Amino acid sequence: MSTEVAAPPASRTDRADPARRGRLVLADKVVEKIAGQAAAEVGAVHGRSGGVLGIGSHVDRAARPDVDVDLSGDHADLALTVGIAYPGSIRRTTHELRTHVVRRVKELTGVDVHRLDLEVAFLSVTGIDTDRPQEGLR
Repeated sequence: MSTEVAAPPASRTDRADPARRGRLVLADKVVEKIAGQAAAEVGAVHGRSGGVLGIGSHVDRAARPDVDVDLSGDHADLALTVGIAYPGSIRRTTHELRTHVVRRVKELTGVDVHRLDLEVAFLSVTGIDTDRPQEGLR
């Protein structure tokens, strides 16, 4: 599904009115990728990679977290499934994650995030080799 988003105002006054230039249509996948990348920019947040249908996947500090997007007009509801580095403050990390993802999605797409649901699916223990599947706490 895709949605139409109003383009930000032009920085130069000699440009045509945005409504006359055309329209901008964002696919859900675009917002999904941007939100996932923004989440990965938060240092203590990890994703999973490998496996089939989630079976056999392992913690990958370079992987983007899973994101689901419900885009409607110029606002979105996001659901992220993440792993967080352990030991560390889950509350502080999730607060930083929410703030960063909402800000980056707005900056890069012009879409307001109305709701951001977080699921902390696993904790990744620091100092353990990330290629081993058993490194996440359960």
